Amino acid sequence: MPGYQVKTETLLLGNTPWQIRSLMNNQQYADPLNTSGDIGIPPAGWSMFGQVWPSARVLALAMLTHPLHGQRILEIGAGLALTSLVLHRRGANVTVSDWHPLAESFLLENLRLNHLGPMRYEAGNWAIPSPWLGRFDLILGSDLLYERQQPAQLASFIDRHAAAGCEVIVVDPDRGNRAAFGQEMAALGYRLIMRTADRELEDGVAYKGRFLTFAR
Repeated sequence: MPGYQVKTETLLLGNTPWQIRSLMNNQQYADPLNTSGDIGIPPAGWSMFGQVWPSARVLALAMLTHPLHGQRILEIGAGLALTSLVLHRRGANVTVSDWHPLAESFLLENLRLNHLGPMRYEAGNWAIPSPWLGRFDLILGSDLLYERQQPAQLASFIDRHAAAGCEVIVVDPDRGNRAAFGQEMAALGYRLIMRTADRELEDGVAYKGRFLTFAR
């Protein structure tokens, strides 16, 4: 793949191995046509989508056993969409959403590596209305709040795509914008239940963060 390097690693979630194609490291960058720059992704953040972050692993582990009741599920800011892959293997109706131009191609490769069928992908920019995306019963995301403007944008995006009775689950590694996001969601009528995530991942790596669960 010209311009950037990738790797394929085996992740163990529960007792199940997953083959995940990701960027070699967070120093990768390739945007010769300014495709990412045109939609507001800065060079410093270009590689963020292509890493398996600890919060994504925490959310994916939780979705191994989360009850499914025929819900329409949306993963936002999905990056490599590890959570969506887990739910897809369980037979859930999942849509993957991210705004990085390469997110869909990495999703297609990771579906192939894990012998999974097609899954819906939609590009999503929280600041721009996406009426074609639809509404969902369960909205998921991990490590989403690393810019000051994101709490308001994210809350509005979620509200536009939340069906009646929607549950929203966000895993946040205790970033500074968490409180502002909670306030934005409360102003839209969502009630928050917050709990501490496990302090250690399945591979023994320490983790600091929380589950933020919202409902109306």
